[in-house]
Amino acid sequence: MVLPLQALLYQSMKNDKRFIIFITFCLVLFAYPCSLHAQSNSGYDSNYYKIYPKALTARFYFSKKYSAFTLPAFNNEADLQYRPNTNLTTGLGATYQNISLNLSYGFGFLNHDDAKGKTKSVDLELHVYPTKWAVDVLAIFHKGLYLHPENNATANSYYYRPDVNQHIMGLGAYRVLNADRFSYNAAMIQSEWQKKSAGSLLLGGQVYYGLIKGDSSLVPQQLESSFAKTDINRINFFSVGPGIGYAYTMVIQKHFYITGSLIANLNFNFSSEETINTKHNKVAVNPGAVYKASIGYNSDNWNISANWAGSSLWVKGASSAGNYFVPTGNYRFILAKKILLKKR
Repeated sequence: MVLPLQALLYQSMKNDKRFIIFITFCLVLFAYPCSLHAQSNSGYDSNYYKIYPKALTARFYFSKKYSAFTLPAFNNEADLQYRPNTNLTTGLGATYQNISLNLSYGFGFLNHDDAKGKTKSVDLELHVYPTKWAVDVLAIFHKGLYLHPENNATANSYYYRPDVNQHIMGLGAYRVLNADRFSYNAAMIQSEWQKKSAGSLLLGGQVYYGLIKGDSSLVPQQLESSFAKTDINRINFFSVGPGIGYAYTMVIQKHFYITGSLIANLNFNFSSEETINTKHNKVAVNPGAVYKASIGYNSDNWNISANWAGSSLWVKGASSAGNYFVPTGNYRFILAKKILLKKR
């Protein structure tokens, strides 16, 4: 017998709009207390990092986003991994206090992956670090995916499916327990300066909804012998759970730094696999991970750095041989300048 909560989730997963509303509600719920803490940062230790409340941080950057959806095979056969053909983009951005705005574009001369097919995307990614919090928000919609690697299902080329859609919406919020000495802003959005090494324990949770669907089976006919069920054309899941982790910045001679952050989540997953005529549900507990890294140079004026922010989810399906694997993330190379704004 299906529990009332599970039945509600499975019913809601038939309509993606309901989950967009649900994720928006969760965003407001988590962001409201975070915004209260963002109004003041008077409790920080200035021996460890420096803030710039009257400065505008302007940045120029290159960015590459990625995501994937892996379908597990059995008998040690190769898994299927669908990917969007995302662009390397060039962008401009600015941060003032806890408000950031970035605009980027993928110029044609930087992108020559036509063999992978064309992906239409709406990709919204937000990472904010108000006082004592780290908040990550994703809303990703891709149409037109290819199979990685090359020659998988199609000789001498990429197997491309213009009908396949991938949606990922999620929110993670984590309390930074040592926020008076450790600054995410310094490492990830360049608006502060970490002058001494420090780290912090992280406590919080995440909620995600994911979907991959096609007009026909997601498993190519040529590879059907490697999969337990070959006629699935839609997989979706809802994932929620608590997490704990640690972040640390090592500072060398005040200006050079290396930051690493890893959070492990234990998620309750509600998934469904659909064919044209059937639908099978599954409830399971699976891990999840949120990770960030940065390396660079920082000072009162300039920052030059390379950043990585990503997450991974593992989801068990009713008929899958293993776990579905859903990674997302973003690489950036950044040149930033802190500009002091004069008082009127």
